[in-house]
Amino acid sequence: MRSPSTNAEALRLAPSLSGPAWILTHEQTAGRGRRGRGWAMPPGNFAASLGMRPKGGIAEAAQLSFVAALALHDALTAACGPNARLAIKWPNDVLLNGGKVAGILLESAGSGREAPVLAIGIGVNLAAAPQPAEVEAGAVPPVSILTETGHRLAPEEFLDLLAPAFASWLNQFETYGFAPIRNAWLSRAARIGQVIIARFGSHQVQGVFEGIDDSGALVLVTPQGRQAIPAADVFFQGET
Repeated sequence: MRSPSTNAEALRLAPSLSGPAWILTHEQTAGRGRRGRGWAMPPGNFAASLGMRPKGGIAEAAQLSFVAALALHDALTAACGPNARLAIKWPNDVLLNGGKVAGILLESAGSGREAPVLAIGIGVNLAAAPQPAEVEAGAVPPVSILTETGHRLAPEEFLDLLAPAFASWLNQFETYGFAPIRNAWLSRAARIGQVIIARFGSHQVQGVFEGIDDSGALVLVTPQGRQAIPAADVFFQGET
């Protein structure tokens, strides 16, 4: 399948779906990253979106990004093997051996406090990583599964790992709430206890990454005290 944007297609189809459904493409021509940035997809990589109707409102729908991150971490663990170093970078990336191998983008359509339809877009560098010129300045360098591990997977094979992992974590979330998702996410998080930089708009905050709060907001310990930051781009020291 060729699709300008799997997220756009998921949002289009979601109102007619009886349950969550994955949309996979082999060629994406209008992919997007966070804050509307363009996202390139080299051939052989993974681009898919899950279209669904979340049961809660917008705040609960936003927590599904942590469900997706855990599922993605599980799928990458299976794909990369036991020697791969994997970690989740707040708010939406997964790192392999210190480099960005995958990202998540949530988009919703609706009004008010409800989120009647949601698209969870996931991109994974299976075969190739974007060129440095295509990456935001100061961002974690991209890597691919093939170059880091030598493992070669087709997009369909990766979806066979990702889809059941997401279904399992989603069941936990819907059954027990966000608390166990938060705990599992923290056990896989990158740079816990280290100094990081959070940038939002024209501002930035530097502090020790303590974790995430009950809503999923980033918690930093700064000289001014503890701060919870609901949305930002995170940079590691030495990469800004």
